[in-house]
Amino acid sequence: MQARIATVLGVLLLIAAIASMSLFTVDERRYAMVLQFGEVKSVISEPGLHVKLPLVQNVRLFDRRFLTIDTPEPERFITSEKKNVLVDHFIKWRIADPQQYYITMGGDETRARTRLLQTVNATLREEFGQRSVHDVVSGERDKVMEIVRTKTDRDARTFGVEIVDLRLKRVDLPAEVSESVYRRMEAERKRVANNLRSEGAAIAERIRADADRQSELIIAEAYRESQRLKGEGDAEATRIFNEAYGRDPEFFSYYRSLEAYRESFSRREDVFVLDPSSAFFKHFKTPQSSGNR
Repeated sequence: MQARIATVLGVLLLIAAIASMSLFTVDERRYAMVLQFGEVKSVISEPGLHVKLPLVQNVRLFDRRFLTIDTPEPERFITSEKKNVLVDHFIKWRIADPQQYYITMGGDETRARTRLLQTVNATLREEFGQRSVHDVVSGERDKVMEIVRTKTDRDARTFGVEIVDLRLKRVDLPAEVSESVYRRMEAERKRVANNLRSEGAAIAERIRADADRQSELIIAEAYRESQRLKGEGDAEATRIFNEAYGRDPEFFSYYRSLEAYRESFSRREDVFVLDPSSAFFKHFKTPQSSGNR
């Protein structure tokens, strides 16, 4: 009886052992690759419980999430001007074809990272060598990133990897180059500022000259108009004067004499020495009544 129980337990243990070697689970963050004597039999991407042949088949798991390669230190590249620049970049990648990745890289992530870095560095050197410092710092930075990402992705596809994103985090000049570049930029900015000041002074001088000319024209026009109006006024006054004189010459002569008397004797200290028979006193000698007028 005890022997039978031991046999049953042994069989159950054997079944449990075989089941444990036949069943495996796949996490949603992993690919599962079933290998039989080193040959790829299947690639499982669906999460859950799966079955394999015990002892004959084994399972390799590969990460299906986005992976990051971030350079620990900036790397030095040379531009078309033979200037050194320090570039800090990172790569976002993932395994797109687990079977190809296993065949070419042996499923070794370190090898894949090394291959990607070599491809990226070679492409960056090529692109930086065709561009100036200004282009790689700001002018064509986005274009460089897109070109490098495209070329790296084309190479990465050959070993089952996809480049999701590639970014140049920082592009700086080495300390020994920065100072000379900044001095040159400062000199260039000063030259531009001086040119702008000179152009502004020339424009201001033209504006002042034009304003002075316009002022003189306006004053001359106003003087001409005032002289014309004055001439017209004098002519009108002369006409009125002549008309009034023609209506009553004797009264006009008397009125003018009164004005002359008023102007002549406006101050007490005024003294005139004249002949009593002078025409100046004719209205004192022969006054006329209003009726005779």
